Amino acid sequence: MRKLTKQQKRDIAAIAAKKDEDIDFSDVPAVVDWSGAEIGKFYRPPKKPVTMRLDADVLEWLKAYGKGYQTKANLLLRHAMVSAGGKRSSRVAARGRRDHHAK
Repeated sequence: MRKLTKQQKRDIAAIAAKKDEDIDFSDVPAVVDWSGAEIGKFYRPPKKPVTMRLDADVLEWLKAYGKGYQTKANLLLRHAMVSAGGKRSSRVAARGRRDHHAK
């Protein structure tokens, strides 16, 4: 991502300083039909570096597609996880219960 110019930074600061009621939305149409919305489309779970031992032929197959073999491996594992019911680990589920009760 490119760095912001001084002008862009000034523009952002000016917009951020405005109160909600001072923003003119008259040229923005109201969204009333959310049927085509995609939930989580832009959410990216945090990545965690890991070391895995893969069979040589599996690694060769992944790398045969060119750059991004780790991303491809992640997508394949995510597909398998979702197909299996998207079960979270008991550690994550327990943490979620603990966080929920803390509220």
